Amino acid sequence: MVCEPIEQRRGELLVAGKYLAGLASTQVLWYGSTALTFLMIGRHFGAAYNDYIFHGPGLSQLGSYVLVAALACAGYGAVFLMSGLLFRNPMIPAAVVMVWENLNPFLPTVLKKISVIFYLKNLCPVEIPIPPPFNVMVIDADPTPFWIAVPGLLMVTLILLAYSGLSARHTEISYSD
Repeated sequence: MVCEPIEQRRGELLVAGKYLAGLASTQVLWYGSTALTFLMIGRHFGAAYNDYIFHGPGLSQLGSYVLVAALACAGYGAVFLMSGLLFRNPMIPAAVVMVWENLNPFLPTVLKKISVIFYLKNLCPVEIPIPPPFNVMVIDADPTPFWIAVPGLLMVTLILLAYSGLSARHTEISYSD
């Protein structure tokens, strides 16, 4: 049995550790802030809001928003981890991703499916409309069903992480800088 030297596996372990640490911290922050915001935003409505939460669609919608926050942390975390590994200054790829995601409503259907936001938006229970005059430029696309959106987004995340791990294998890490 031939074992790989530890130096060759260090890049993949570094990528996995970096991703898991970032994912854990963002999950705690985004889960908590999403749930607290959702629960506290309507407190001034009193009993009607409690009725909405506990006897209406409130808890179901809260679960949807927490799921969207979790998938966003996983998907965007993988995208930005890969861009941080591939580019010396990740600000330019981050700006490109931000512009791409914000232009998503105006893109053709084929290009919409290349973004993370397309799958996340379909999981949200409430749709926020694009205000006029920009709404005339929106191109509608068929929403992706839940059973495709969630595993598809997780699969893309795993592919990006695998690619990041393989590219980190050939990256020289200098601890002296």
